[in-house]
Amino acid sequence: MPRLRQVPRAELEARDDRLALFFYDRLFGEDSDPTEGRGTATGSPGDWWTTFALDQAIFKHCVKGFEVYRGVRLDPVLRELGQTRAGWARGSQFVFSQHCKQMRALGVPDEKVRAVACWEVSDLFDELERAVLAYADALVLNGGRVHDEVFATLKKHLPDEQILELTYVTCLYEMHATMARALRVEYDDRDDPIVEVPAPDGYGTRDIADDFTGA
Repeated sequence: MPRLRQVPRAELEARDDRLALFFYDRLFGEDSDPTEGRGTATGSPGDWWTTFALDQAIFKHCVKGFEVYRGVRLDPVLRELGQTRAGWARGSQFVFSQHCKQMRALGVPDEKVRAVACWEVSDLFDELERAVLAYADALVLNGGRVHDEVFATLKKHLPDEQILELTYVTCLYEMHATMARALRVEYDDRDDPIVEVPAPDGYGTRDIADDFTGA
């Protein structure tokens, strides 16, 4: 379950939150209550929306942020390459999955979508696409430490305005990936896989190094 309370439709109606109600209707069906288990058309649980509806200011800021797509001149495929790789690199199954779907909607072949996860050894990407994927890794994994050669390749193909757009949308979805994991919403509602595997019964408390040193 998500770590925060989910906002039922009745609560939004009581506070006359028209913006959140608009998205509840649009994504889950008119007059529906997504807290009752109805997911979105993409197959996701939809609890990102019911979680973020907790705070009107944050909800408004987030959905206004999505409107950036209307003005972005960057090729949508390059945009989605950055966002999809951001989901993979940050370990967000939600962001990665949703943007894989979006890449397919843009006509990107399945084999190329799958190769985003292992782009370093794939020959399916051209020079600019590889630079975009390397840039996404630099933003997400290296905290913005970008090698000059990567940036030079971006500059070779893209105007400055589109590099700024790429930077913004990739970092925007790194934020969403991080928050989805922290709050355990959507496909990121899953247990951490790194847990202790207990020793067999009877192992006791001996020093494991003894098995290697013969002590």
